[in-house]
Amino acid sequence: MGPKNSKTPNTSLNISQNPKDETITRFSFDFIQLIGKGGFGKVWKVYSQKYKSYFAMKEMSKAKIIDKKSEKSIKNERDILSTMHHPFIININFSFQDKDTLFIGMDYLNGGDLRYHINKYKKFTEKQTKFFIGCIILSLEYLHKNNIIHRDIKPENLVLDSKGYVKLTDFGIAKKYVKNNSKDTSGTPGYMAPEVLCSQNHTFTVDYFAIGIIGYEFMNGIRPYLGNNRKEIKEKIMAKQAQVKKSQIPKNWSLESADFINRCLQRKPSFRLGLGGTSEVKEHSWFKYFPWKDLYLKKIEPSFIPSSKENFDYKYFSPIDKIGIKTQERYLNIINSDKYKNAFCDFEYFNRFCICQNDFEKMVKIANPHEIYEIENKNIDNKNNSICNNNNISHDMNLKNKILNLDNHNNMNKTFIKIMGDERYSSLRKKPNSQYTRLFLNGNKKSANKSFLSGNSSIVNSSNISNSGTQSNSRRSNEIVKDFY
Repeated sequence: MGPKNSKTPNTSLNISQNPKDETITRFSFDFIQLIGKGGFGKVWKVYSQKYKSYFAMKEMSKAKIIDKKSEKSIKNERDILSTMHHPFIININFSFQDKDTLFIGMDYLNGGDLRYHINKYKKFTEKQTKFFIGCIILSLEYLHKNNIIHRDIKPENLVLDSKGYVKLTDFGIAKKYVKNNSKDTSGTPGYMAPEVLCSQNHTFTVDYFAIGIIGYEFMNGIRPYLGNNRKEIKEKIMAKQAQVKKSQIPKNWSLESADFINRCLQRKPSFRLGLGGTSEVKEHSWFKYFPWKDLYLKKIEPSFIPSSKENFDYKYFSPIDKIGIKTQERYLNIINSDKYKNAFCDFEYFNRFCICQNDFEKMVKIANPHEIYEIENKNIDNKNNSICNNNNISHDMNLKNKILNLDNHNNMNKTFIKIMGDERYSSLRKKPNSQYTRLFLNGNKKSANKSFLSGNSSIVNSSNISNSGTQSNSRRSNEIVKDFY
């Protein structure tokens, strides 16, 4: 990360933890192919010789971002992605900048987005749609548990990997949920819930409204509400409640699928599926007996497998931007302003946890993913909940020990470095009986940090650790595993 007190941002990312102390710049990558364009710049397929991996690199113009007053949006996306890790969310690997451009490197997936495929095939089968929506629900479950509303669920932001699993991307307008959010009205009109279009306070159900739109589109090959602009779409939503009528259900589609779509499409949030949380959505009759656990572990064979070739419409992408004279003058004034120099301090980021997919796969193989799934889905957010079953405590601690020992296999200490930082991690391992370790394992992280900062690492008798701490150990183990993805 860049220096907090510096007024001028770093023009590259220095990885101090890297043994070679390498500095990342745009010249650290081979730019292979332009694979997308957005409001602020382009998305490139790039290759890193060092990591022997492909990445999807966002290249964004600082002048464009400032001109559209979107600095907060870009920083927000970087901040959210750097804290989110899940099998169905595209991970950020690094971010850095030069004088005129911001760069964000993410996982590269060659399966193409669902917009590309719906344009190509016009419709999907019920089985394919159900699988796609199942993947989206798991990603939303994780986001909503972390108090984040995505607010831009649409086919363009749903990308397939080579096996056919869907990953959610583009967190540019995602927000932490707050009660008074009526001013947050950004989004794609065709997939926006009516309460957002009408500038009203909204909750997590806006994401499920978008799922209803997607389900309708995949079933019928067209969105329920069409219009040339936001105003026209809003008028059509307010005029009539869209629904899939029994006579409109395509052959080989079930009544349950139509009911699921109709309940997601409810204009009133109080009637919409998902008001009671993700569990309400997963318990709908359409998903009866659906193997959620197997989907999370990617043990289900996807019903739609993209072509082995890259699935991008290259003909729509041009590396040359056509900018008018007035726009050029406006950008030039921005470049010469003081705001331009100070707008993106501390933008640099490097995720050692996600940078190497091979190491990640080894990590998941060692720490049994079945156990991770079970613990991640416990209600650990409720601090009043306690784990009283001794078998559960033993099970959780065994898993914690497995993850603790990961660094003995191919130097896989990235998990705990990410969670606690290098020095605290070393203190926990090298001084297992220190006061810091005792406080940390008893769940008193605040006191543990004070102990560490004060340099109090005196050895204590392990027998002094009371049995009452066992329950906190298990809870802390759950928190660790929650951060694992």
